[in-house]
Amino acid sequence: MVRTLHVLSASTRHVSAGRPLARWITGLAQARSHLATELIDLRDIDLPLLDEPELPSEGRYVHASTKEWSATVTAADAFVIVMPMYNGGFTAPLKNAIDTLYGEWRDKPAGLVSYSAGPSGGAPALEMLRPVLGRVGLRVAEPTVSIPGIAEHIGGDGGFVPGPDLADRVNALLDAVTADA
Repeated sequence: MVRTLHVLSASTRHVSAGRPLARWITGLAQARSHLATELIDLRDIDLPLLDEPELPSEGRYVHASTKEWSATVTAADAFVIVMPMYNGGFTAPLKNAIDTLYGEWRDKPAGLVSYSAGPSGGAPALEMLRPVLGRVGLRVAEPTVSIPGIAEHIGGDGGFVPGPDLADRVNALLDAVTADA
C-alpha cells in the first residue's frame, strides 16, 4: 500500500540552506516505490500567527489558511521535519505551524533532521522540539539526523551535496518513519 510522507522544510528565509537539503531528502524518499512523497515548504504555507478564534484542539477552523493547512497535515501518514537551528532553538514559523493544529498530528510518526552553520548540527533545537511534538501526539522516530556546517553542503549550483555517510543516515531515518506509517 502506498503511504504519504510529507517532508516539511521549516525555514522561511528567502535564501535557505534547508531547501536544498529538504529537496534532497524528498528525492531519497521518492525513490521508495511504496511512498507518495511531497515537499511542503513552510515559506509557501505562510500561516498567520495563531489567528483562529477557537483553540486548535476544537478543530473548528474559520480561516482558509488554517483549513488548507489542516487538509495538508491530515493527508500525510508520516513526516520528516527539516529544521534549522537559530540561537539554539527551533524557528517560530515551525512552532506556529505545529500549534495552529492539534488532532491532525495525532499518532503519526515524525523524523527529525536538523542543521546549523556551526558544529552542533542543530541538535539542541531538535531536542527542544521533541516535547512539543509529543504534546500534539506525534511519535518522534529514531534515529534523528543533525548536519553541522550546512554551508559546506551547498554546491555551486545551489544543490545539496551530502557527506559520505549522510544518505545512509537519512535512509535509516526514512526506514524508521515509514515502518509503521
